[in-house]
Parts: sequence; structure tokens; C-alpha cells
Amino acid sequence: MEKNVKEYKWNLSDIYKNYGEWGKDFEKAEKIRQELILYKGKMSNEKKLLEFLKKQEELDKISYKLYRYPQLARDLNSSDKEAVENLQKIQFLFSGISTDLSWLNSELIDNKSKIEKWIEKEEFSDYKFGLKNLFRLQKHVLSERESKLLSYFSSFFSIPSTIYTEITVTDVEWPIVRLSTGEKVEVTTANYSRILTNSRNQKDRKLMFENYYGIYKGKENTIAAIYNSILQKNIGKKKAYEYNSFLLSFLEGNNIPEKVYLNLINTAKENTEALQRYLKLRKKILGLKKYHNYDGSVSLIKFNKDYEYDNAKKIVLESVKPLGKDYSEKMKKAISEGWIDVFEAKGKRSGAYSAGVYGVHPYMLLNYNKTLDSVFTLAHELGHTLHTLYSDENQPFSMSGYTIFVAEVASTFNERLLLDYMLEKTEDSKEKIALLEQEIRNITGTFYFQALLADYEYRAHSLAENGKPVTANVLSGIMEELFDEYYGKDVEKDELLYVLWSRVPHFFNSPFYVYQYATCFASSAILYDRIIKEKNEIKKKKALKKYIGLLSSGGNDFPMEQLKKAGVDLSKKTAIKAVSEQLNILIDKLENEIKKIDT
Repeated sequence: MEKNVKEYKWNLSDIYKNYGEWGKDFEKAEKIRQELILYKGKMSNEKKLLEFLKKQEELDKISYKLYRYPQLARDLNSSDKEAVENLQKIQFLFSGISTDLSWLNSELIDNKSKIEKWIEKEEFSDYKFGLKNLFRLQKHVLSERESKLLSYFSSFFSIPSTIYTEITVTDVEWPIVRLSTGEKVEVTTANYSRILTNSRNQKDRKLMFENYYGIYKGKENTIAAIYNSILQKNIGKKKAYEYNSFLLSFLEGNNIPEKVYLNLINTAKENTEALQRYLKLRKKILGLKKYHNYDGSVSLIKFNKDYEYDNAKKIVLESVKPLGKDYSEKMKKAISEGWIDVFEAKGKRSGAYSAGVYGVHPYMLLNYNKTLDSVFTLAHELGHTLHTLYSDENQPFSMSGYTIFVAEVASTFNERLLLDYMLEKTEDSKEKIALLEQEIRNITGTFYFQALLADYEYRAHSLAENGKPVTANVLSGIMEELFDEYYGKDVEKDELLYVLWSRVPHFFNSPFYVYQYATCFASSAILYDRIIKEKNEIKKKKALKKYIGLLSSGGNDFPMEQLKKAGVDLSKKTAIKAVSEQLNILIDKLENEIKKIDT
């Protein structure tokens, strides 16, 4: 059976052969941790500062591997006790390091005038940007005592998200339902997606929806309590670090202006006409008397083509050829044995991601189910993987990590390339319609839906900041209001749907992450036009060079500046509005293709 072939599984031994080898690095990390403590009071000495920074970087590299090894193992099997125990062990190490080095930032700031001169020297080049950013944010740096006190709670701060994962992944017993075909289906995340995408029977889609969301509805009060604890933590940190707003406490570290976030959620909400036009079109073509949210994924025409994984790899690889030979060669490497864990398995984390391991290679998690959507997911995650490869090859460890703000540019760019390639290659009019729908769903899902979620996060944090109650009913109420604002009256109101907030892992693991899907989508659309649609070959080559430069820049500058160098200015509303215009064009094309089928 193909799922057991090594080619479709992660090879974690590329990081460590076993936990014995992992343990040796753990001991090494502990040793370096003790050595770093001895540098306290020595940041006024240029030589000692450089020694410290190099030693700290060595510890960070090791810690990265130490964390990834059990984390990836746990994501393959949430019941892997050894992985869970060792993950806790490394989290305790991180907490200890945070406490031991609580003096660092305040001491660096105390020696700012000296350090600003030293970092102009070549030997400090790897650390210059990080130190300059620290000085930029110095008003938010705590004193040694304050920092030490907060560090004692660092392990505690991660517990709510861990509890959320346990009760929504590890402890879940998915119900089994019988579809109208007689088929018995376990309502897992992957099966839920598959049925809602492929089933032409609205009653089957409703059955899957009610049972899948029912799991979260049954735990909504517990999950709301977990989420409230995360909100309170975030507001507490905003106050402790003296930010003017909770939003700035998440944005200022990367020098993102508040207006970029607020422009997104306000402009997206003001430009929903195309979105609502598409929903009306769907309702009409599907011939539904009532249109529900769970009708949003099924194709407008019957199209249940299976895309075998091996074939999907070839399609995605061919689609990226416009980005040049080097990009294609890197992707060949990325889809080779040991880098991707492909298929769904019991206890395996749902969804998909790409996780870098500096000095090793990125690891991609998929739950591939042969749908067209899963082909696009493969292209999406490979975009992240290629971004990581370019960054790691061109930046020292200290500047290799790119921010979330630019992270979704490469992934959504790859999806656009895939769409063009597949539209060009197919002669099947039904597949063309499916592909146009796929791109439309990219806009409705990656842009509009993520903007809606960003709006929800903003409103939920506002409640916490103002001391208002945060309960399951309140959170669901926010969702209901947003769904009304975005999707209008043509979509039926399903009360169960509004518990959606409880099943978005980013809210619990990475607050204020989702808005960046939308801003990145807008960015990649602009870059795509300049690289792929541009007729002038000279301009085209320059744009491609800038794009590869963006992927190669890691975290060597603020993300807004990185995007500006590549040719995108997200401080302008036009970048956001352009997405709704693009959606209208795609809907026009879709209507024309539908007419061809009808005639």
C-alpha cells in the first residue's frame, strides 16, 4: 500500500537518528546555557559581546533542532508519549534560558552608545539588524527584575494552546456517519473536507457539517475558557511591555503600522459586492432553494476527478518553470524522499504546513486526499519550503527566519502559477470551471475569509481589553455579525456555524497570524502581474530577480521594507481593493465557461 512507502513519509533521522543522539545535544545546550550566564555584566566589552552573540547563536541552532525533532514526531502521532515528554523537556529548557538571560536586553540597552559603534564592524554584521531593532524597541524592554519575573511564567503561557490541541486533536473521537450512498465515513478533518468538496448531495454535506461542528459545539464552553485565558495573557503582555494598544504589541516588533491591519479589515468589508455576487451565482447554478455555508466548497458542476499524489508532484513541478531553473531544481529536491509526510493517519495533526530546520531541510506535513484542493495545497506548502531554502542558503542563522508577514507570498504565488499551468494544459471544459472555482476560492478563502477572521481577532481582543465578558455565546455572536456583514442575506444562518472560532488553531497558537494571509495574497497578486503578465522582457527579468531577492532575504530587514524592495507597498488601499476587482474578472470568466456547458 502506497501510504507505507518511505517516499511518502518524513525521515526524521535527518535531524537525529534517535533520542540518544537528541539527548547529547540537549546536554550540550544545557552546557552552553550555563556558559552564557557567565557573560552577565560583560556587555560593555566588545570582545565579550561578540563571544556571547556567537555562543548564543550556537545555542539557538541546537535548540531549533531539539524542538523540531519531538514536535514533528508528535504531529505524526499525538499519542507518542516519548515525543510529548521530550517536547515538554525542551520547553522547560527554553523557559530556563529565558530566565537565565532575563538581564540581557536591559544590559545591551545600557551599553547602547558603545554597541551602536561596534555593530558597524564586519564581525558584527550577522547581529547588526537584530541589535538595531532591539534599540528601536527599547521603550518596551523590561528591566532585569521585571523580565526575570515574567520569565517564570513562560512555560505557563504556552499551556492553554497545548490544552487546546489535546482536546481538539488527541482526545477527539470522531463520529462515524452513514451517507446517502450507504458509505460509512469517519468525520475526520480530511474526510469533512473531502465530502464537502465532492458530494453533490446537500443532505450529506449537512450531515458532515453537523457532526464535525458538533464536536466543537460540545466543547465550546471549555474552548472559550481556554481562549479567554489566551486573550487575558495577550492583554497582560500589552500592559507589561507598555504598548499603546494590543494591536501594536503584535505588530510593532516587525515595524508594521496599525493602519495596514485596519485598512485590511475595513477595506475588505467595504468591498464584498463581488463576494456576494459569487455566492448568488453559486446558489443559482447549484439549483439550491437555500444556500448554506457547507455548500461553499462543492464544485458548480459534477467534477470528482482524483489527482494521484505522484502525478500532482509532476504538475506542480512543471508549473513553477517560469521562476527559473534554480527554483525548479530546488523544488525537485523538496519533493524527494523524506521531506514530506503525505497521507492522513490516526493521531496525525490535521491540515498542512512547512517547518524549517536550519542546517537540515524543511519538513512538509500534508493530509493529501486526491482532490484538486489538495494539489493546490501541495503547491502552497512547497512555496513555503522554497522560501525557507532560499533564506537558509543566503542568510546566516541570525537572519534566516523570515516573518509571517511575508511568509504567504511565495505560497500563494505558487498557487497562481499552478492555476495558469493547469488551465493551459487541460482541454476539459469541466476541469477549466473547477480550476476557475479553485482560484476564486483562493480569493474568497485566503483573502476575504482571513480578513473576516482578522476582524474577529481584533473584536475579541477589544472585548478583553475593555473588561467585557468573553464567553462562547459572545464569541459566536461576533462570528454571526461578521458572517452577516461579509456574506449577506443569500446565505442561510446556521447557528452551529458560528462556533467556527473554536476550530481555528491559529487563534490559539499564533494570535494575529491570519491577517497576513490576506496581505500576502494581495502582495503576491501584484508580484505575479509584474513577473508573469509583464510583456516587457527586461522589466520581467528585473521583477523576477527582485522576487528571488525577497525569498533570499530571510529576516534581514523589516517585512514592509522587504516587500517595497520587491515592488509592493501595502500601506496603500489600492492593493487591497485590487483583489475584489480580480474576483469580478474571474467570475465573468466563470459565467462564460458555464454558458458553454449549458449550450
